[in-house]
Amino acid sequence: MRAVRIVEPGKVEVCEIPEPKCGRSEVLIKVRSIGLCGSDLTTFRGQNPMVTYPRIPGHEIAGEVVQSGDLKKGTLVTISPYTACGKCYPCRTGRVNCCRFNQTLGVQRDGAATEYIVVPAAKVHPTEGLTVQQTVCVEPVSVGCHAVNRARVTDKDTVLIFGCGVIGLGAIVTAVYRNATVIAVDVDDAKLARAKRMGAKYTINSSREDLAARVKEITNDDGVNVAIEAVGLPQTFRAAVELACFAGRVVYIGYAKKPVEYETKLFVSKELDIMGSRNAFSSEIDCVIDMFRSGRIDVNELVTQRFSLQDLGKALAFWDANPNDVTKIVINV
Repeated sequence: MRAVRIVEPGKVEVCEIPEPKCGRSEVLIKVRSIGLCGSDLTTFRGQNPMVTYPRIPGHEIAGEVVQSGDLKKGTLVTISPYTACGKCYPCRTGRVNCCRFNQTLGVQRDGAATEYIVVPAAKVHPTEGLTVQQTVCVEPVSVGCHAVNRARVTDKDTVLIFGCGVIGLGAIVTAVYRNATVIAVDVDDAKLARAKRMGAKYTINSSREDLAARVKEITNDDGVNVAIEAVGLPQTFRAAVELACFAGRVVYIGYAKKPVEYETKLFVSKELDIMGSRNAFSSEIDCVIDMFRSGRIDVNELVTQRFSLQDLGKALAFWDANPNDVTKIVINV
């Protein structure tokens, strides 16, 4: 069957690999569509330390069941692309999303840029009532959903979200779903307009507005109850701590590419809860499926480009050259 793999940084090829065999407690899925993630772009750029080459990318999946013991043939599904060893401390305490030995599809192991894939039945999530395009966006939105859950967001909170890419938008729509007041921050007006359409009450273009002054104005000088960082820059890492209120919560989804210097007295004087956020629980994937079913998420706000499987390399090259134009690239198989 056809597959696409990143052979080395900057080099992508279409290849033939054996069709997978479906074992007991597994599901054979015909891949209909995959979404490209930032991890796929960093793999293409040679900047992903978790990847060895060659690597078949793809962990955001929409597909149809071909063979399964329980699910009807043709059922539209997505999957949880993570593994859990069941033995490390996070797994023993129920934090399977951050298993010490996790292997995400398309990152530490070959992914779904193929015609068929076999996955454990426990990782499969039926998405009846959703379209293929909605289904392929479930997993990345669930990563933002997990960050909102880490922050314990309620309808009493004002939530500042840095970054209006697909992960940030996932956090925005989930916080809005909880009836929180959302402030979206970005440097791109088109992305901020998208965040507004998806429910953010306030938007701030931090490249030309005084971010601290605007937050002070909006919150009556309190600061925000929750700051969620989905960019990965030292300045936004610091701003999250600086703009959080006393007794506030800070959640980091992004990875800063450089060391970050903090005024650490703010950690103590504000008694902040500072947390990382990684991947998502299966229950959060189901929650996002329900949000799509409710009509609270417009998939057309998420998907900005579409390519065919054979043009996956062109898609990555386009994203590499035009990062500000991309929210979510979908590869139709």
